[in-house]
Amino acid sequence: SRLLLPRDSNGNISQVSTGLHEYSETDSLLPNELYSGSSLTRSTSAKDAAVSGAPAESVCSMMLQILVPFVLAGLGTVSAGILLNVVQSWDVFQDITELLILLPAVLGMKGNLEMTLASRLSTAVNAGKMESAREKWMFIVGNLALKQLQATVLGLLASLIAIVLGWMAEGKMPFDHVVLLCSTSVSTVFVASLLQGVIMVGVIIGSKRMGINPDNVATPMAASFGDLITLTLLAYFSQWFYSLIDLHPYVPYLVDMLFLCLIPLWVVISSKHPASHILLRTGWEPIITAMIISSIGGLILDKTESDPNLAGILVYAPVINGVGGNLVSIQSSRISTNLHLNYSPGEVPEDRRSCYNPCRTFLGSGANNRSAQILLLLVIPGQFIFLYALHLMKGGHTVPSPLLTVTFLCASLVQVFSLLCIADWVVHGLWRRCKDPDTYSIPYLTALGDLLGTALLALAFFVLWCIGDSGNL
Repeated sequence: SRLLLPRDSNGNISQVSTGLHEYSETDSLLPNELYSGSSLTRSTSAKDAAVSGAPAESVCSMMLQILVPFVLAGLGTVSAGILLNVVQSWDVFQDITELLILLPAVLGMKGNLEMTLASRLSTAVNAGKMESAREKWMFIVGNLALKQLQATVLGLLASLIAIVLGWMAEGKMPFDHVVLLCSTSVSTVFVASLLQGVIMVGVIIGSKRMGINPDNVATPMAASFGDLITLTLLAYFSQWFYSLIDLHPYVPYLVDMLFLCLIPLWVVISSKHPASHILLRTGWEPIITAMIISSIGGLILDKTESDPNLAGILVYAPVINGVGGNLVSIQSSRISTNLHLNYSPGEVPEDRRSCYNPCRTFLGSGANNRSAQILLLLVIPGQFIFLYALHLMKGGHTVPSPLLTVTFLCASLVQVFSLLCIADWVVHGLWRRCKDPDTYSIPYLTALGDLLGTALLALAFFVLWCIGDSGNL
């Protein structure tokens, strides 16, 4: 594998100090040889061998490692769908319908922050960059501080986008609704980001100690109950602020000021580590773009739910979007780790240098081909189980009709197949352009998954309405 090592003017490799090394956005991860005692240190003889530094995986091992977090993530999205079905009848959701526009943006952006953190940490762990205790905690604290900064700024931006889209759709926007949306968004994303960030660090470090590849478990675990936690916080924060509008209207302003005043603290902490310092300047574009894309999906969801002929779509949206995002994030993280460890920035495998061919994503014997096949095979049985679990958690009085089951499974299969193909193209394309896929790819892919999943789900319900199927037996 190719490794980027600093060289002096004569072309000789110079000594590397990991604490003082000047990182850039396109730096390849440092080689394992620099970390004495690392259990990951070993040589590779060919690029088509297993990923350097990452645990060797059999198909069975890969399947088991992916399956457990996938099921947990699916149950989390099912629970989020049930909760969303309950809270939509609350006064605040009935009066401030823009919350439904805000919801996909907040969930998507929150998931992107967690998944990009999980992907960066997984790559660093597989490369042996977290063997040193000092370097490990500097890397972790810097990335957590960066994530809190992004959560605060993007939470406020998400609310402003929802406000603009709501105003464009309705033609009006009361000021008290503006304040409530801003306070709810910032509070929800900040608290959820802090809780899940700490949990994610524990999951990645623990999985490595147990001999499990973090790429297989970190990103789905980041989203396993992330949607449920975020949706719960959003519902209760919005209801709380709604109850204070008349009695204590100044409270939402104080809450916003508190979180905004913490921004300089997060900037100082995140700038202490070179890697997170670089992301202070370069890590915003993909998350902001992804949030705008997810907001469009939220507008589709809001308009669809308001149509009585398509009622009921809300409970299924977190399931199809969550599962699709989880599966594509695993593939993206695995491809990114492979590129970081085996190729220099700007260089891609030989079979990825020609025009893109979707068949290459699934056909082949490479580790990433096998993982794409496994992820696609999980869609039908996984969504079938989640669909029936959803109806059982709703009370079990009805079961989904055959037509609903078929259309839902077809929509999910098309979504995941498209996302896996796009992931293969996007991750290699970003690496070819010397951009870090760990930072850029997951936000774009999960946002496209939200938009594609919501659109396909709306189409499925429209088809059911056209043929007169209620969706239940």
